[in-house]
Amino acid sequence: MKGLTHPWGMAFLPDGNILVTERPGCLRIVRNGVVDPKLVAGLPPISAQGLSGLMDIALHPRFAENKLVYITYHKPNPAAADAAPGPGGPPARLAALARGTWDGTALTNVKELFAADATTEASRIVFGRDGMIYMSLGRSQEGTNAPSQDPNNYGGKLLRLRDDGTVPPDNPFVGRAGYKPEIYSMGHRNQLGLAINPETGQLWASEQGPNGGDEVNIIQAGKNYGWPVISYGRSYPGPRVSDKPWQDGMEQPVVIWIPSIALSGMTFYTGDKFPGWKGNLFVGGLRQGEVPRTGQLQRIEFNSKWEEVRREPMLRELGQRIRDVRQGPDGYLYLLTEENDAALIRVEPGEAAASTK
Repeated sequence: MKGLTHPWGMAFLPDGNILVTERPGCLRIVRNGVVDPKLVAGLPPISAQGLSGLMDIALHPRFAENKLVYITYHKPNPAAADAAPGPGGPPARLAALARGTWDGTALTNVKELFAADATTEASRIVFGRDGMIYMSLGRSQEGTNAPSQDPNNYGGKLLRLRDDGTVPPDNPFVGRAGYKPEIYSMGHRNQLGLAINPETGQLWASEQGPNGGDEVNIIQAGKNYGWPVISYGRSYPGPRVSDKPWQDGMEQPVVIWIPSIALSGMTFYTGDKFPGWKGNLFVGGLRQGEVPRTGQLQRIEFNSKWEEVRREPMLRELGQRIRDVRQGPDGYLYLLTEENDAALIRVEPGEAAASTK
């Protein structure tokens, strides 16, 4: 079905309906494959400009009991409204996390749980098996002063928060001078996909490089993933981001793409509709190698040690930018396209799909 505007994330409700965020600042509900024309009410003020706006959405692990819904978004920065225009001033918008209660038609009792104090880019959220919220905050800046390597800056970091937005006392940098206590890992560019490995329980993250250097990482507490000190990618004009792809003390990805496919959402498949794909990782791509209309879905298969065995590009014939991919409770794969008149696509098995290895 079509009729969405630059959707970003989705969450499946127990009644079979789907909540979908739209980057321009709208929350929609899809019922029986049809987008309700009435917007879901209750969102906080959202600042949508460029790639900023309403980002991801997730249900609390005990949603059936507490009806809590979490969203990430960019909010207007009050300090910017009073500042003189020009460079060097406070950022116009700040990334934030909020939660509200779902009453069946709207969000109520919406409360901000966290807000960054500096400019950050795209954001995803996922609940870990430990019940904590993992929230990515992107920052693509290169150079020696890149915020991704600054432990006192939220840009280019993965955060770990309790479900009320407070800092867990066992976070790796709690009590360490010069470090934001919410930080779980650092040295990231833009992490646009987060998923929990169903076998190991580890958090995996897809991270966009520029022109090359897309990667999937297995996230570990307190580790540095290198951006932009180490990278397999090139900047958009062509030069290498770094002259070294690895360095002691910095983590290596488990999968890389050269050229880039502009990684986006990500999910592990655990359902029964595609039995040959169980345990496979699916990642969305917006375009390959800076070539327009080359968006795709990629299926990645691993061995028993979670080493890549093969990958399969899929759905390139659609000519669509794939923003998110999730497994629905019905065992099908669901995709969101990144378009002005975007689609929610359900992927169903063909004759050969169920036996693909």
